[in-house]
Amino acid sequence: MTVWDRPEPPTRPAPLDRERIVAAALALADEGGLDAVSLRKVAARLDVGPMRLYGYISTKEELFDLMVDEVHAEILPAEPPGDWREALRVRAHRTRQAALRHEWLADLLGGRPTLGPNALAVTEATLAALDGLADIDTVMRAVETVGAYTIGAIRSEVAHLRAERATGLSEHDWQRAHGPYVSRMLATGRFPALAKAVHDGTDVDAETSFTTGLDWILDAVAAKLM
Repeated sequence: MTVWDRPEPPTRPAPLDRERIVAAALALADEGGLDAVSLRKVAARLDVGPMRLYGYISTKEELFDLMVDEVHAEILPAEPPGDWREALRVRAHRTRQAALRHEWLADLLGGRPTLGPNALAVTEATLAALDGLADIDTVMRAVETVGAYTIGAIRSEVAHLRAERATGLSEHDWQRAHGPYVSRMLATGRFPALAKAVHDGTDVDAETSFTTGLDWILDAVAAKLM
């Protein structure tokens, strides 16, 4: 029986439900990451004994499942997209935006499928937009390909944000600090392709990079769907 199938116990002696438990867990994770979340800490935030939570949630993994599904409510588009390309683009951008609001989400994306009602609704909306365009295996590979790009890009961006906080150096400051070393290495002539990229390449922000890469992935998907 999944956590979504299991009925909640009576609320006495103090009002409690999974919605309140998940809200408390989300607040803890947003403040301190997944390491800040435990059943004991959630119980303390709700001012109840830890054993009370076990009537609603059996393990921390179930709690994480509920948290991820709650965030999927933010990913679900407000209205049906116009076509398959917009559906995949909107899902990717809304997933990125959710991960930037809840950085811990990056650590939980990419594993086994999320089976909560909100996540299922996101998947349904995505597949419905591609229905009839190709055989189901091609459609599934298309969704997986865009998903893999999205998750990889999100994890990279979140890793950069965490590095900035850990070191106290912005990306620009980090580049300046390592500039002399990189310049010396490039001056050896051993890395001509890298030197060209460093000297001639254009610096873009994370959102521009994400959007450009996503458009390229969607172009590749379009070639398979046609």
